[in-house]
Amino acid sequence: MPLLAIAVLAAGTYAFRLAGPLLRDRVEVPGRLRRLLPAATAVLLTALAVTAALTEDGGFAGWARPAGVLAAGILALRRAPFPVVVVAATAVTAALRLCGVP
Repeated sequence: MPLLAIAVLAAGTYAFRLAGPLLRDRVEVPGRLRRLLPAATAVLLTALAVTAALTEDGGFAGWARPAGVLAAGILALRRAPFPVVVVAATAVTAALRLCGVP
């Protein structure tokens, strides 16, 4: 990636981060939107996780990866420590791939 493109992306990122504190008093966010933003964040993160778990190169990723993500999700819901969640998801996916599951 050209250095100029990196500099432009960095400047844009810092501008967005700086705009929040600078515009806090000037922009009024409606109450309903303020209540909906946490739900929208959860929906976007869930969609990203599902897309990453189920697809690869525009097609289905196979059954091993979604099984690993499912194992991680179950452990995360049970409040397991993050390293345990990651290792368990990796182990489930690797075990299934060793057994020949795509």
